[in-house]
Amino acid sequence: MILTDELCDKLCEAAKEKSREIGVDISFAISDKNGLPRAYRRYGEALVLSITLVPGKAYTAAVTQCKTKDVAAAAAEGASLMAIQTNDPRITLVAGGYPLFADGKIVGGIGVGGGTEAQDCEIAEYVVLVFNEEVNQ
Repeated sequence: MILTDELCDKLCEAAKEKSREIGVDISFAISDKNGLPRAYRRYGEALVLSITLVPGKAYTAAVTQCKTKDVAAAAAEGASLMAIQTNDPRITLVAGGYPLFADGKIVGGIGVGGGTEAQDCEIAEYVVLVFNEEVNQ
């Protein structure tokens, strides 16, 4: 198992560290490759809405193997995944969900919420960087 408890703790700490660096309270979630929850944290006074959004972001990133921002673009009217979220209500089309890959295979997803789209993505990208450093040691 790649997403061990210890690695999940490191990723949570990385998300908290980056969110504090940029000055925003967040919620953070990690899912396994099937979108099932591995970890969830709410830091400080993160927006209440983020509590429900971030597990959905992590789920969506894992099961689609794409950033949620990219899934949203593909789900637009006339696009290849139009209305995907109507078939699976857990699909979240809000930026801040990122897939996690090891050796080219999906191993999970993360979700970040509580800041602006740019802040959520900045934090998520940092966490993915930490993940990649940890699994490629």
